[in-house]
Amino acid sequence: KIMAADGGPGGCALAYGGWDTHANEGNATGSLANNLAQLDIAFAGLKEELGAAWAKTVVVVATEFGRTFKENGTSGTDHGIGGVSFIIGGAVKGHRFLGDWPGLAPNQLYEGRDLFPANDLRGLFKGVLRDHWGVTQSDLNNLVFPDSADVPAMTNLLR
Repeated sequence: KIMAADGGPGGCALAYGGWDTHANEGNATGSLANNLAQLDIAFAGLKEELGAAWAKTVVVVATEFGRTFKENGTSGTDHGIGGVSFIIGGAVKGHRFLGDWPGLAPNQLYEGRDLFPANDLRGLFKGVLRDHWGVTQSDLNNLVFPDSADVPAMTNLLR
């Protein structure tokens, strides 16, 4: 309710742990499925609570590390390089995937075990911060993500 209030904060950061599971991820009742179900409930609740403010909302979901492509011996995955991130909200141009799909053939995996990173996560954050909050390119490259001028902001993310 605070986020939807007039004069409320323009943004917030939330952490949701419990994703570093390593085991029993792949079945319909495993830890990954359970975490995703809880995340879905949280997003639905956020959308409902924000009401009309949802139309101006951008939510960035990201992780600090990826997972291996291949399953380990306990039906899970271990720390890897490539991962996933996504944005949701009423201000997002949704229903699409961005980035190049690197493929899953053995010769397309990073070091033969990880999904090859297709995008630099800083580019996603730069695009959202620039287009949603008006952060200048100079500030993005020098203050928010120092020495990152070689990482372009993603474009066409928001309405």
